[in-house]
Amino acid sequence: MKKIIAIISAMLLLSLGGYVYWRYFFVFAEGVKTGVLNYAVYKGNIFKTYEGKLIQQGFGRQNNGSFQSYEFEFSIKNKNIFNQLETNSGKTFDLHYKEYHGRVPWRGNTVYIVDSVLAMRSE
Repeated sequence: MKKIIAIISAMLLLSLGGYVYWRYFFVFAEGVKTGVLNYAVYKGNIFKTYEGKLIQQGFGRQNNGSFQSYEFEFSIKNKNIFNQLETNSGKTFDLHYKEYHGRVPWRGNTVYIVDSVLAMRSE
């Protein structure tokens, strides 16, 4: 009986571990977003993280008939990338990002994590 309980417990722990990995640490997608940097901030109550917003060109039509600009809110992986963005606010950037299924508080406020700046232009 103890062996069965041990096997079931091990299977439950492995399943839970697999789910946590898939939900919070598995990279779901990677890509590049281009747009004008709106802001880059360092914020948080307990976990201070680097955050930013990119405004992409063009406008999208919403379901209710109104227009809204394309905004890309993201978290920034490290301070060096944040410093580059912060000192060049208002310029056009090509940002490489990774997307996760869920967010963890110490990584940022979004599921999109910018890990590098591919290009920067003054347009």
